[in-house]
Amino acid sequence: MKDTESKTDNTDTETPASAAETTVTDTVETPEVVEETTEPTLEEQLATALQAAASAKDAQLRAAADLENFRRRTVREKDELRAFAASRIVEDLLPVVDNLGFAITAAQAPNAELKAITDGVEMVATQFKTALGNHGLKEVNPVDAEFDPNLHEALSQQPSETVPEGHVLQVVRIGYTLNGRLLRPASVLVSGGAQAEETPATPETNEETA
Repeated sequence: MKDTESKTDNTDTETPASAAETTVTDTVETPEVVEETTEPTLEEQLATALQAAASAKDAQLRAAADLENFRRRTVREKDELRAFAASRIVEDLLPVVDNLGFAITAAQAPNAELKAITDGVEMVATQFKTALGNHGLKEVNPVDAEFDPNLHEALSQQPSETVPEGHVLQVVRIGYTLNGRLLRPASVLVSGGAQAEETPATPETNEETA
Protein backbone atom coordinates (compact mmCIF):
# COMPACT_ATOMS: atom_id res chain seq x y z
CA MET A 1 0.00 0.00 0.00
CA LYS A 2 1.67 3.03 -1.14
CA ASP A 3 1.95 5.90 1.20
CA THR A 4 0.30 8.76 -0.32
CA GLU A 5 2.58 11.63 0.05
CA SER A 6 0.64 14.59 0.64
CA LYS A 7 2.52 17.52 -0.47
CA THR A 8 1.47 20.66 1.09
CA ASP A 9 1.80 23.44 -1.38
CA ASN A 10 3.13 26.48 0.30
CA THR A 11 0.95 29.10 -1.02
CA ASP A 12 2.95 32.31 -0.99
CA THR A 13 0.91 35.24 0.08
CA GLU A 14 1.87 37.81 -2.42
CA THR A 15 1.30 41.41 -1.68
CA PRO A 16 -0.03 43.09 -4.71
CA ALA A 17 2.38 45.53 -6.02
CA SER A 18 1.05 48.95 -5.62
CA ALA A 19 2.58 52.20 -6.58
CA ALA A 20 4.24 54.15 -3.78
CA GLU A 21 1.76 56.45 -2.39
CA THR A 22 3.10 59.92 -2.00
CA THR A 23 1.30 62.33 0.30
CA VAL A 24 1.49 65.74 -1.08
CA THR A 25 0.93 68.34 1.55
CA ASP A 26 -0.30 71.42 -0.07
CA THR A 27 0.49 74.64 1.79
CA VAL A 28 -2.78 76.39 2.40
CA GLU A 29 -2.36 80.13 2.78
CA THR A 30 -4.70 81.55 5.37
CA PRO A 31 -6.02 84.93 4.47
CA GLU A 32 -4.80 87.79 6.72
CA VAL A 33 -7.39 89.08 9.08
CA VAL A 34 -7.49 92.82 8.81
CA GLU A 35 -8.83 94.42 11.94
CA GLU A 36 -11.04 97.25 11.15
CA THR A 37 -10.30 100.32 13.35
CA THR A 38 -13.41 102.14 14.14
CA GLU A 39 -13.21 105.77 15.12
CA PRO A 40 -14.60 106.59 18.58
CA THR A 41 -17.96 108.14 18.62
CA LEU A 42 -18.62 111.66 19.81
CA GLU A 43 -19.96 110.31 23.10
CA GLU A 44 -16.75 108.35 23.68
CA GLN A 45 -14.59 111.34 22.79
CA LEU A 46 -16.59 113.50 25.17
CA ALA A 47 -16.23 110.96 27.97
CA THR A 48 -12.46 110.76 27.41
CA ALA A 49 -12.15 114.55 27.41
CA LEU A 50 -14.18 114.84 30.62
CA GLN A 51 -12.03 112.20 32.28
CA ALA A 52 -8.83 114.00 31.24
CA ALA A 53 -10.21 117.32 32.50
CA ALA A 54 -11.15 115.75 35.83
CA SER A 55 -7.66 114.26 36.18
CA ALA A 56 -6.06 117.62 35.35
CA LYS A 57 -8.26 119.43 37.87
CA ASP A 58 -7.44 116.88 40.55
CA ALA A 59 -3.72 117.27 39.84
CA GLN A 60 -4.08 121.06 40.02
CA LEU A 61 -5.86 120.87 43.38
CA ARG A 62 -3.20 118.53 44.72
CA ALA A 63 -0.43 120.85 43.53
CA ALA A 64 -2.14 123.87 45.12
CA ALA A 65 -2.56 121.98 48.40
CA ASP A 66 1.10 120.88 48.37
CA LEU A 67 2.20 124.46 47.69
CA GLU A 68 0.09 125.80 50.57
CA ASN A 69 1.45 123.13 52.90
CA PHE A 70 5.00 123.99 51.82
CA ARG A 71 4.38 127.70 52.45
CA ARG A 72 2.99 127.05 55.92
CA ARG A 73 5.84 124.69 56.75
CA THR A 74 8.40 127.26 55.59
CA VAL A 75 6.83 130.01 57.72
CA ARG A 76 6.74 127.70 60.75
CA GLU A 77 10.37 126.63 60.29
CA LYS A 78 11.40 130.27 59.86
CA ASP A 79 9.64 131.25 63.10
CA GLU A 80 11.22 128.31 64.92
CA LEU A 81 14.65 129.24 63.58
CA ARG A 82 14.24 132.85 64.69
CA ALA A 83 13.10 131.77 68.14
CA PHE A 84 15.97 129.30 68.41
CA ALA A 85 18.52 131.91 67.37
CA ALA A 86 17.14 134.38 69.92
CA SER A 87 17.27 131.73 72.63
CA ARG A 88 20.96 131.12 71.91
CA ILE A 89 21.77 134.82 72.24
CA VAL A 90 19.77 135.11 75.46
CA GLU A 91 21.50 132.03 76.85
CA ASP A 92 24.92 133.60 76.18
CA LEU A 93 23.82 136.86 77.81
CA LEU A 94 22.58 135.30 81.03
CA PRO A 95 26.08 135.21 82.63
CA VAL A 96 26.46 138.89 81.74
CA VAL A 97 23.20 139.69 83.53
CA ASP A 98 24.36 137.70 86.56
CA ASN A 99 27.71 139.51 86.75
CA LEU A 100 25.99 142.85 86.29
CA GLY A 101 23.78 142.06 89.26
CA PHE A 102 26.87 141.19 91.32
CA ALA A 103 28.45 144.51 90.32
CA ILE A 104 25.36 146.42 91.43
CA THR A 105 25.33 144.58 94.74
CA ALA A 106 29.02 145.36 95.27
CA ALA A 107 28.42 149.04 94.44
CA GLN A 108 25.66 149.23 97.04
CA ALA A 109 27.89 147.85 99.79
CA PRO A 110 28.78 150.36 102.58
CA ASN A 111 32.53 149.99 102.09
CA ALA A 112 32.47 149.85 98.29
CA GLU A 113 35.63 150.99 96.56
CA LEU A 114 35.26 152.98 93.39
CA LYS A 115 38.17 151.30 91.64
CA ALA A 116 36.86 147.82 92.38
CA ILE A 117 33.42 148.77 91.10
CA THR A 118 34.93 150.32 87.96
CA ASP A 119 37.03 147.23 87.27
CA GLY A 120 34.00 145.00 87.75
CA VAL A 121 31.86 147.04 85.38
CA GLU A 122 34.64 146.98 82.76
CA MET A 123 34.82 143.20 83.05
CA VAL A 124 31.06 142.94 82.56
CA ALA A 125 31.22 145.24 79.52
CA THR A 126 34.00 143.11 78.00
CA GLN A 127 32.02 139.95 78.64
CA PHE A 128 28.94 141.54 77.07
CA LYS A 129 30.84 142.53 73.91
CA THR A 130 32.40 139.09 73.65
CA ALA A 131 29.01 137.39 73.89
CA LEU A 132 27.60 139.59 71.13
CA GLY A 133 30.75 139.18 69.05
CA ASN A 134 30.28 135.41 69.09
CA HIS A 135 27.04 136.01 67.20
CA GLY A 136 28.61 138.19 64.50
CA LEU A 137 28.43 141.67 66.05
CA LYS A 138 31.46 143.88 65.31
CA GLU A 139 32.26 147.46 66.22
CA VAL A 140 32.83 150.21 63.69
CA ASN A 141 35.32 152.44 65.48
CA PRO A 142 37.25 154.26 62.72
CA VAL A 143 39.76 156.26 64.73
CA ASP A 144 42.19 158.03 62.35
CA ALA A 145 40.76 155.99 59.45
CA GLU A 146 39.69 157.41 56.12
CA PHE A 147 36.09 158.51 56.04
CA ASP A 148 33.83 155.88 54.45
CA PRO A 149 30.27 157.05 53.71
CA ASN A 150 29.13 153.40 53.63
CA LEU A 151 30.09 152.90 57.29
CA HIS A 152 30.39 156.38 58.76
CA GLU A 153 28.06 159.30 59.34
CA ALA A 154 29.75 162.70 59.27
CA LEU A 155 28.39 165.10 61.85
CA SER A 156 30.68 167.99 60.95
CA GLN A 157 34.08 168.84 59.52
CA GLN A 158 36.78 170.53 61.56
CA PRO A 159 40.32 171.63 60.74
CA SER A 160 43.19 169.62 62.20
CA GLU A 161 46.94 169.97 62.14
CA THR A 162 47.60 166.28 62.86
CA VAL A 163 44.85 164.33 61.07
CA PRO A 164 44.90 164.41 57.25
CA GLU A 165 41.98 165.84 55.37
CA GLY A 166 39.16 163.38 54.75
CA HIS A 167 40.08 161.19 57.74
CA VAL A 168 38.11 160.65 60.93
CA LEU A 169 39.05 163.21 63.53
CA GLN A 170 36.87 161.93 66.37
CA VAL A 171 34.36 159.11 66.89
CA VAL A 172 31.29 160.48 68.64
CA ARG A 173 29.30 157.22 68.58
CA ILE A 174 30.57 153.75 67.70
CA GLY A 175 28.80 151.91 64.89
CA TYR A 176 28.06 148.20 64.58
CA THR A 177 27.79 145.53 61.89
CA LEU A 178 26.14 142.13 62.16
CA ASN A 179 27.68 139.40 60.02
CA GLY A 180 28.90 142.01 57.54
CA ARG A 181 25.63 143.96 57.43
CA LEU A 182 25.60 147.51 58.76
CA LEU A 183 23.31 147.95 61.75
CA ARG A 184 24.31 151.47 62.72
CA PRO A 185 26.90 153.78 61.14
CA ALA A 186 29.58 155.35 63.28
CA SER A 187 28.95 159.04 63.98
CA VAL A 188 32.23 160.87 63.41
CA LEU A 189 33.85 164.24 63.01
CA VAL A 190 35.84 164.54 59.80
CA SER A 191 39.12 166.39 59.52
CA GLY A 192 39.31 169.24 57.10
CA GLY A 193 43.10 169.27 57.15
CA ALA A 194 45.40 172.01 58.20
CA GLN A 195 43.81 175.42 58.04
CA ALA A 196 45.53 177.64 55.57
CA GLU A 197 47.02 180.74 57.12
CA GLU A 198 45.56 183.92 55.78
CA THR A 199 48.20 186.31 54.54
CA PRO A 200 47.47 189.83 55.69
CA ALA A 201 46.62 192.19 52.90
CA THR A 202 49.28 194.82 52.34
CA PRO A 203 47.87 198.37 52.21
CA GLU A 204 48.33 200.11 48.93
CA THR A 205 50.65 203.12 49.13
CA ASN A 206 49.89 205.99 46.89
CA GLU A 207 53.10 207.72 45.93
CA GLU A 208 52.62 211.40 45.34
CA THR A 209 54.78 212.89 42.77
CA ALA A 210 56.04 216.29 43.61
